[in-house]
Amino acid sequence: MTTESAPATPSAPTPPAETPPAAPAKSARALAWARRRHSAVRFWRAYRTHRAGLFGLAALVVIALVAVFAPLLVGSNAQSVTDAPGKPMESPSGEFPLGTDQFGRDLLGLLVYGARMSLTVGLLAAFLSVTIGTLVGITAGHFKGWYATVIMRVTDWFLVMPTLVLAIALAAVMSGSIWTIILAIGVTTWPTTARLVRAQTLAVESRPYIERAQALGGGHGHIMTRHVLPNVMPLVLAQTTLVISNAILTEATLAFLGLGDPTGVSWGGLLQDAREAGAVSAGDWWYLAPPGLAIAVVALAFTLCGRAVESVLNPRLGVSR
Repeated sequence: MTTESAPATPSAPTPPAETPPAAPAKSARALAWARRRHSAVRFWRAYRTHRAGLFGLAALVVIALVAVFAPLLVGSNAQSVTDAPGKPMESPSGEFPLGTDQFGRDLLGLLVYGARMSLTVGLLAAFLSVTIGTLVGITAGHFKGWYATVIMRVTDWFLVMPTLVLAIALAAVMSGSIWTIILAIGVTTWPTTARLVRAQTLAVESRPYIERAQALGGGHGHIMTRHVLPNVMPLVLAQTTLVISNAILTEATLAFLGLGDPTGVSWGGLLQDAREAGAVSAGDWWYLAPPGLAIAVVALAFTLCGRAVESVLNPRLGVSR
C-alpha cells in the first residue's frame, strides 16, 4: 500500500533588499554659494601672504572701530564749542594729549570724530565713482558703434579735465554739505574706472562662450549681467580700494579750501581751522601734524590694500609682498 506524500507548500518570496535613499541633489543656489565661499577662502589665503596688505587692512580696521565707537572713546560733546574743556591753543599735556584748538576743544576728540566724516565721504564717493565708471565701461564695451563713440568722447573730456578743479566748481555752486562733497567727488573721478572696465569688457566679449550665449538667445541684459559683470568685478574691486584713498585726499583738499561741510568735523577741516587760527606762523605743530598724519595713514592703508588685491587677482602684476 502506497502512501501519497503531501504537496510541498511554496515558500514565501523574499522581499528585495532595501536600497538607501539617494542624497538630494544640491540646488543651483547652494552650489553658487559653495563656489563663492571657496573663492573667498582662496582669496584670503593668497591675500594674507602680502605683509603690506595685512598692515593696511589692520590699520583700516582699527581706524574704522575708532570712528564707530567715537562717542564711547572721547565722549559725545567733543565737538561742542560752548562746552570746551580747555583753554584756546593749549599745547599737549596729560589732560589733552594732542592739545586744544582755538576754541579750547580737545584735538584728540576732534581727530577721532574727523575719522567718521573722512571715511564716510571716501567710501560713499568711491562707491558712486566706481558705479558710474562700471556702468559706462560695460555699456560702452558691449554696445559698439555710435553709442560707444559718443560715451567715450565724453569720458575722454572728463579724463583730461583736472578732477580737483571740477570738484571745486561743483562744491562751490552747490550747498555746502557732506552730500555735496560726495557728489562732487563721485561724478568727477569715474573716467579712469570706465576706461579700465571697457577694456576688460572688450576682452571678455571676444571669448567663444559669449557667442554661444548669444546664439542661445541671451539678450543684452543677460550678457552684461551674467557673463561680463562677474568677469570685470575683480578689476572693479581692486580699483575701488584705490579710488577710496583718492576720494579721502580730495575731501581733505576741499575741506582745507573751505568747501567742506561746516556742520561736521573732518581732517581737512581741522587743517583749515589751524590755518585760520594762525597755527602755521605760531608754530603750533600739534594742531597741524595729527590731521595730516591721519590723512596720510588712511590713504596709505587703502593703497596698500589695493595693491595687495591687484596682486592676488592678477599675479602677473608681480606686486612685491
